[in-house]
Amino acid sequence: MSREYTALLSDIDEIDLPNRLLPGACDQWSIKDVLGHRDAWHEMFLVWERAGAAGEKIAMPAPGYTGKETPELNEEIYRRIKDDPYDQIVARLNDSYRRVREIVAGYSDDDLVTKRRFAWTGSTSVLSYAVSATSSHYDWARKLVHKYKRTL
Repeated sequence: MSREYTALLSDIDEIDLPNRLLPGACDQWSIKDVLGHRDAWHEMFLVWERAGAAGEKIAMPAPGYTGKETPELNEEIYRRIKDDPYDQIVARLNDSYRRVREIVAGYSDDDLVTKRRFAWTGSTSVLSYAVSATSSHYDWARKLVHKYKRTL
């Protein structure tokens, strides 16, 4: 998680700020929007974990959306964050990343990797949810950044 996050931020640092704000990194999304998307998914993971740990029912991936409606959820996230300033998005992202990392670090290795250990994870593991909300998404974002850099 840490390695991929650091690599993502390093890749983005190679792009000047004005170009981080232009559409094109992921269709109409800018680099800023991709980072806002990442923050939103961090926050969803935190909600899942907190509610799951409290034994509450979890709306996956978010209230009002099913897994099949993830594209619509992602579009709603974009509409919500698209006008937010770059510095605010980055500050929120760094904060949510720190909180996710703390939560994940609080699990024992067994609790992290054992499938069906917790009711909220269903047939999978905490690690599976964490990787989906972090590392694999950072890799996805890095690929977008690399592709976008070639267009500059």
